[in-house]
Amino acid sequence: MPENTKIPRATLKRLPLYYRFVSILKSKGIDRVNSKAISEALQIDSATIRRDFSYFGELGKKGYGYNVDSMLEFFKSELSESDEIKIAIVGVGNLGRALLTYNFSIHDEMTITEAFDVREHIVGEEIGNVVVKHSDEIKSAVEAEDIDVVILTTPEKVAQQVVNQLVKAGIKGILNFTPSRVKTPQDVQVHHIDFGIELQSCLLYTSDAADEEDSVD
Repeated sequence: MPENTKIPRATLKRLPLYYRFVSILKSKGIDRVNSKAISEALQIDSATIRRDFSYFGELGKKGYGYNVDSMLEFFKSELSESDEIKIAIVGVGNLGRALLTYNFSIHDEMTITEAFDVREHIVGEEIGNVVVKHSDEIKSAVEAEDIDVVILTTPEKVAQQVVNQLVKAGIKGILNFTPSRVKTPQDVQVHHIDFGIELQSCLLYTSDAADEEDSVD
């Protein structure tokens, strides 16, 4: 990133999308891509993409497109300041178990390494190579493993209580899959994931795309 340049929060939220897309291009042997192709793939307008990329320095030249290798290295470095990003998950219900089993990643160095629950029959179980610990161990485990980000998949009624516990443990980022709009101090970032809203957005995009095709015909 160019020195003394503050990247807007909206742009930062799109970094993982850009990274995943250029990773796919790399796997296909593509070495250059233009903003139009990125726009069509990610459903982000070209002007927004060019504005976003203006914060990133020299990733390409006008008329030649963006260099995939350069973008890949840049996004990877911006998404991770360390060699490995460790994530914890709190709440090992159906969704938590699915995430642990898949142990998704934005890139190879980002993995779920800790899992917590309060139910005794789940504590001690190994899911996706992660042994579930009791939630009472959150603070000590977070400090020992140097974890900054947590995925929250608890029941809604205990979400705020758990978040308070996470804040005390020093967590700075929470990906909240519960319906509860939890409150945190200003220095703790919370991203709310509402499947209903995301599905509605998807359906709207699908409907708009279908209308555009019909108008072309």
